[in-house]
Amino acid sequence: MIRASLRRRSVRAVGGLVVTGLCVAYILWQIDVGRTLSILRHANLGYFFGAVAIMGLSVGPMAWRWQQLLKARGIHDHIGWLTRAYFTSYTVGQVLPTSIGGDGWRMFETTRRQGGHGGIVAGSVLLERVLGGIATLILAAIGFALAVGQYDVGGYLWVELAFVIAAAFLCVALFSRRARRPLARTLPLVRKLRLEKPLRAAYEGIHGFRDHGWLLVGVMLLTLCVQAVRVLAIWLSGKAVGVDLSPRPYYVMGPLLFLVLLVPFTINGLAVREAFFVSFLGQLGVDGSQAFATGFLFFVVTITLALPGGLILAYESLRAGRERGTVPDG
Repeated sequence: MIRASLRRRSVRAVGGLVVTGLCVAYILWQIDVGRTLSILRHANLGYFFGAVAIMGLSVGPMAWRWQQLLKARGIHDHIGWLTRAYFTSYTVGQVLPTSIGGDGWRMFETTRRQGGHGGIVAGSVLLERVLGGIATLILAAIGFALAVGQYDVGGYLWVELAFVIAAAFLCVALFSRRARRPLARTLPLVRKLRLEKPLRAAYEGIHGFRDHGWLLVGVMLLTLCVQAVRVLAIWLSGKAVGVDLSPRPYYVMGPLLFLVLLVPFTINGLAVREAFFVSFLGQLGVDGSQAFATGFLFFVVTITLALPGGLILAYESLRAGRERGTVPDG
């Protein structure tokens, strides 16, 4: 069992290195490194800080959304602490695979704070992710409608349509009682993969919200608004490096980017994100160096968003050390 686990980790590590290497090779093939550095040096800081402000201010509504989901299952927590948990999860997510690592950190911290309610906490965080994905795909459907006949982005439109259809099936699988029987047929495979316990806990945790239909609708609408505003942060990142496009094509690109970053190809989406920018924007006539600079600057925006959480964790670590008498005063 230990050997199998080590083998799976080795395969994932090698796979991550291969994906990173391919993305880096593609990026270097498409850009002029000297010109890219010049573009980044002359980036418009006003647009950059506008993107940071959008991403930072969106944390409050998301923390409130999480608070409402927890409250529906009998867990009451302060909005201040939940906001803090979001910021620290962004920090942890910089060194773990994509935003899923940050979700795991929120589950860990909140379960420790709310002892005995791990299933509910995990269910609320996973439900947030599911509803966020559904809202992103609704945005993708809107982007699809906006793009048809307007922008030549090739297969990306059909990928987006496929994700929208998949989201509809996911909703049925998670919330329909009739779906339990078909899902039960997958149990032999799930048990063989030793995934029954975590998947059952996740399913039950999410399915427990089925009786809170209006809350789910409200949370999804709020998430849709937040995601729509966050797309503007990507647009501002492009404006900062001279990409002269309206926000409209970013509503095709943004949902796909959010979905790409959910898949743990590499740590924090390294290289995958930038390759996606180069590929997508390149089909809209954007120079490869500018496209890469847009993706890199958006990465810097996410790093900036992680700084408050890093300061919080550092302060709490120092304070805990002083309380234990392991860090001298002065």
